Amino acid sequence: MTAIYRRELRSYFQGMTAYVFIAFLLVFAGIYTMVYNLDAGYPNFEYVLQAMTIIFLIAIPILTMRVIAEERRQKTDQLLYALPLGMTRVVLGKYLAMLTVVAIPCVIMGLYPLLLSNFGSVFLPTAYGTLAGFFLLSAALAAIGLFISSLTENQAVAAGLCFGVMLLLYFMSDLSSMVPDSTGASLAALLVTVLVVAGLVRIFTRSTPAALVVAIAGEVALFVAYLLVPDSFSNLFSNLVDGLSVFERFYAFADGVFDLTASLYFLSVIAVALFLAVQSMEKRRWS
Repeated sequence: MTAIYRRELRSYFQGMTAYVFIAFLLVFAGIYTMVYNLDAGYPNFEYVLQAMTIIFLIAIPILTMRVIAEERRQKTDQLLYALPLGMTRVVLGKYLAMLTVVAIPCVIMGLYPLLLSNFGSVFLPTAYGTLAGFFLLSAALAAIGLFISSLTENQAVAAGLCFGVMLLLYFMSDLSSMVPDSTGASLAALLVTVLVVAGLVRIFTRSTPAALVVAIAGEVALFVAYLLVPDSFSNLFSNLVDGLSVFERFYAFADGVFDLTASLYFLSVIAVALFLAVQSMEKRRWS
């Protein structure tokens, strides 16, 4: 795993990917710091980090588009499959290299609150708590991007899919607010969601029976639950979406609360995304 990590990290800095990603985040960090902290005079560095979350819509696809897709395009993934290593170690090595690149701008931005404190009163615990949440958010999004990259051998396709997923995650709560609070609307939205999940299962596994099992089981479970406790479906869809939104989870940190539940959620997203990436590579290894 160490060899994979070093190889991957070296490839980031031998090309332009790491430099573009780091520069992209730091440029916007500087712009938002100037706007919020210097020009407007707010002593809250967390405002900068909260505003910067939209940057991930572009930054994460840039960072993750080549991590596995390029290996598949160049057929060098065959060398990975031939190594006496499980795909778990390969994926972890690649992810840790990516996480190192993500950590560099976060460490540099850690100097900003100290510099700003020379010009006014900055509440450092909130600033650094938000920075920790910012790093966890970026780590979770990077894991999702890595999984998406494992699904294709085309960097452009991987970048496009990752951008679409990031866009959906960013506006997830806004979209869910368009669904009425009534029990019937929540049920309908959940039924559609189950069908979408079944479609994704069909695309990722290429197994129609598995997709049908997910669709039928999900639809039946929802109808049974609706018949037994219909009142519990009031506003259920919006609450579920808000609870699953990675960006909404981060905003608790920006509000000055170091949310342990949100931290565990980010770690769970990372674990699930990496597990799916391992399964994707294992499937290709034995196909």
